[in-house]
Amino acid sequence: MIRKDSILFPALGALLIILAIFHLASGQIDIGLKDYSNALFNPDYRNTDHLIVQEFRIPRLVLAIVAGSGLAVSGMLMQTLFNNPLAGPYVLGISSGSSLFVALLLMSGFTFLTANLSMVLAAFAGAALFGYLILFLSFFVRSHLSLLLIGLMIGSFTGAIIAILQFTTGAQQLKAFTMWTMGSLQHAERDQLPLLVILFAAAGILTFFLSKKLNALVLGERAAETLGINLKETRILVIGATVILTGIITAYCGPIAFVGLAVPNMTRILFRTQDHFKLILANLLLGAIFLILCDTVILIMEPYITIPINAFTSLLGAPLIIFLVIKRLK
Repeated sequence: MIRKDSILFPALGALLIILAIFHLASGQIDIGLKDYSNALFNPDYRNTDHLIVQEFRIPRLVLAIVAGSGLAVSGMLMQTLFNNPLAGPYVLGISSGSSLFVALLLMSGFTFLTANLSMVLAAFAGAALFGYLILFLSFFVRSHLSLLLIGLMIGSFTGAIIAILQFTTGAQQLKAFTMWTMGSLQHAERDQLPLLVILFAAAGILTFFLSKKLNALVLGERAAETLGINLKETRILVIGATVILTGIITAYCGPIAFVGLAVPNMTRILFRTQDHFKLILANLLLGAIFLILCDTVILIMEPYITIPINAFTSLLGAPLIIFLVIKRLK
C-alpha cells in the first residue's frame, strides 16, 4: 500500500518549483527565456532585464519562500506549545514589539545608515527585545496559558502606545507607518539575502531537533513531564526559534497576517498526523507555496490594482479560520 506521505511531499515539492518559476516570470516587464538564463548564470548589470531579475525578482522570491515557510513553522510551534489551533506566531507580542519600534523610528523622523535598513534594524530589535522579555517571563510562569495571556496583554499595551503616536504624528510619518503595516516582499536587497537565509536555516534546524519534544507536548504538559520532557527548557527553545523566525520576517516584510494561523491548520488537515518532523517539513513547503501563490496573484493584478500582501493573505486566511472555529464549536 502506498503511503500518503510518499505522494504528498513530492507533489508539494514539484508544486513549489512550478510556482517559483511562474513567480519569477510574473511582472509588468516581460523577460525572455534566454535573457532570464543569462541573468541567472551570466548577469550583465548594464542590461536592464538582468538588473530586474537579480535585484528585484530573485530577492522577492527568496523573501516569499522564507516568510511563508517561517511564519507557517512559527504558527505550528505556537499551536503545539499552547495546544490551541488558533494560536499564531504573533501571540507573544513579538510583532507588537516590531511595530512599536518602527512606529517610534518613523514618527520621530530619525534614521541611520539608509531609511530602509533603519526600518529593518528597528523592526528586528523590537522583535528580539520583546521576544527575550517573553523568554525572561517564561522562567516565572509555569502555565502555557498564563504565558499566552501575558503575550496578548503586551500586544494590547504596545498597541495603545502606537495609537497615541499615530494620533500625535504628522501626515507623512503616519502614511509611512501605515504603508509598513501593509507588509511587503520588496524590502530585502540582494546582498542581505545570505544573512536572512542563514538565520532562517538555523531556526529551521533547531525546530527539527525539537520535533520529539513537540510530539510529547501534544499529549499535554503532565504527560510530557512524565515522559521526561523538561517543559521550561522546551518552552525556551520553542520561543527562541519563534523569535528568530518571526523577528527576521517582520523586520524585512512587515507584519503578514494569517499565514501562521491558516497554513499549520491546513497542514494538519492534509496530512492527518501529529508527527512534528513531518509537520515541520510540510509547513515549510505549504507555507512557501501559500505566500508565493498570493504574491504571484498580486503581481498579475498589479497593472489593474495594487494589493498589499498583508491584505491579500487576510482575504484568503480569514475565511479559513472562521470555518475552523465553526467546525471546532460543532
